[in-house]
Amino acid sequence: MNILKALRGGAIAIVAAAPLLAQNVQVVEKTLSNGMKLLMVERHDDPTFAAGWMARVGSANERPGITGLAHLFEHMMFKGSKTIGTKDAKRDAELNAQQDATQAEMRKEYAILREQQRRGEITNMMDPKVRTPRLQHLLEQFDAEVKEQRGLIVKDEIWKIYQEAGSTGLNASTSQDRTFYIISLPSNKLELWMWMESDRIANPVFREFYSERDVIQEERRQSLESRPDGLVGEAFTAMTWMASPYHWQVIGWPSDIATVTREAANEFFATYYAPNNLTAILVGDFDAEKAYAMAEKYFSRVPANPKGVPELTTLEPPQPAEQRMVAEIESSPSIQVEFKAVPGVHKDAPALQVLAGVLSGAGGGMGGRGGGGGGGMRATGRLNKSLVLDKKAATNASASARGQKYGGLFTLRATPSPGHKPEELEPLLYAELEKIVKEGITDEELARFKNAQQVAQYTRLESNVGIRETLAQAVSSGDWKDFLEQPKRIQAVTREDVQRVARQYLVKESRNVLITTRKGAPPEGGPRRRPAPQPTTEVK
Repeated sequence: MNILKALRGGAIAIVAAAPLLAQNVQVVEKTLSNGMKLLMVERHDDPTFAAGWMARVGSANERPGITGLAHLFEHMMFKGSKTIGTKDAKRDAELNAQQDATQAEMRKEYAILREQQRRGEITNMMDPKVRTPRLQHLLEQFDAEVKEQRGLIVKDEIWKIYQEAGSTGLNASTSQDRTFYIISLPSNKLELWMWMESDRIANPVFREFYSERDVIQEERRQSLESRPDGLVGEAFTAMTWMASPYHWQVIGWPSDIATVTREAANEFFATYYAPNNLTAILVGDFDAEKAYAMAEKYFSRVPANPKGVPELTTLEPPQPAEQRMVAEIESSPSIQVEFKAVPGVHKDAPALQVLAGVLSGAGGGMGGRGGGGGGGMRATGRLNKSLVLDKKAATNASASARGQKYGGLFTLRATPSPGHKPEELEPLLYAELEKIVKEGITDEELARFKNAQQVAQYTRLESNVGIRETLAQAVSSGDWKDFLEQPKRIQAVTREDVQRVARQYLVKESRNVLITTRKGAPPEGGPRRRPAPQPTTEVK
C-alpha cells in the first residue's frame, strides 16, 4: 500500500516505475486442443478464485433482423442444459420443437398483417383486435405448449447449485464487442465450475426462448424507453455511427427482438460460441498446470467450429460533415458532443485518454468509457474550472475517451446552470479544446493524469475480480498482452502527442452534437407560449 499512498500523494518520481505494477501480474496463457484460450493468474492471498469465460461476440457481430441476439444469449445461457434445468429432458426437447413449429405458422399470419399495415388497411399489426382467427388459435396453442414446458422446468437451477457451493457475483454482461459470464468461488470448487460451464456450452437448451423475448422487450422498455433521454440517446447513437454496427443499441431494435427465431439463435450460437472463439479467465488460488489439465478434460469435449468466425469488415467511413440533433424531453437541459476517434488498441488512443483526463480532471479509462474520477480530481479539470467555477455557466462539464474494438468516440458533456441554455455551453467547450490545440497542456497536467492512472491501475490489480475484468477488457478489444502494454503506453504519452491528437481528431467535420431542452420550457427564458386561438367556421 506504500506505492498507492505515494501515487495518491502525487509523487511524480514514482511514475517511471509504476508500469511495473501490471508486469508483476504473471499471466499464463494456454490453448486447449479445440482452440479455446485459457488465461490464468495465480494469487494465493485467500482460498478463492474469480472466473469468467468470454465469447468474443457482441452486438457488432449482428445484422439487421437479428439485432439484440447477442444480448438474448446473456439470458438464454442461464436456462440450463440437457442435464440442468429440467425434470424430463426428452419431453422438454419435444416441446421446444413443437414451439418452433407453432411459431413458424404464426410468422405466416404476422406476414399477412404486416402487409396489411404496409398498405394502410390496419394501423397496428400487434393490436389483438386485428388478429386472424388462425393466429388466435395458434397463440392459444403456443400458450399451452409453454405452460406444459414450464411444469418441467427446474427454475434457476444453475444459480442454486452455485449458491450452495458458496459462489458470489454470478452474472453476465453483453457489450458491442463481447459477452462475458462471471463468478467467484471457493478454491475447492474449481472442478465444479469447469463442469458446469463446459456443460452449458456443450449442451445448451434454450428453454422459454420465445417468452424470454417478451422479457427482453420489457427490459428494453424499463431500461431505455421509459427514461426521458433513452430513445433520444438511441437515435443519437444511430445518427453518429453511419455504417458501423455500433449503429444500434446492444439490446436491439424492438421489431427484431419480437421476431428473432430459435433457428437464428442456434446458427448464431454455433458460429460465435464455438471454443475457438472463447477465452476463459481464472484469477486466484489454484495451480495453473492442474487447472489447464482440468480445462482440457472438460472444455475440450466441445467441438471447434472449422469455419471460424466471420470477419467484421464494415468499417465507419470518414464523416463528411457535422451532424446535429435537437430534442425536447422531460429532463434537465444538456449538451453532448461526440467526435469520431480511434479503436482502443490504436497508437493514438492513450493520448486521447490523457486529453480527456486533462479536460475532466480525472484518471481516465483503461480502454473503457473513461472520464471517471473522484471529485477532488475533477475540480482540477479544465472544463470544470472554466464552465463551472469561473463562468458559472454549467453545473458540470466532463470529457471521456472510449476506444472499442472497431472504433472510438471522444465525448464532451455539460449541463447548464439555471438561467443558462445548452447552446451557450457549446462555444465554451470548443474554446477549451482550441486552447489545447494552440498551446498544448502543461507538464503538471500530464504528470497528474499519469499518477491518477497508476492509482486506478494499482487499485484494479489489488483484487482477483479487478484483474479478471482488466484482462477481459483487453481481450475484448485486442489481446491480453495489451493489459501489460497499456500502462507503458500511457506513460509514453508526451505533451506534443496530446496537442497533435486534439488537432487531428477533434475537428468540426467529425463531431456530432446533441442538444436537449426541457419539453414545454419557455423559449429564451420568457413566458410559455400558449397556442394561438384557431379560427372557427360556423355551419349554418
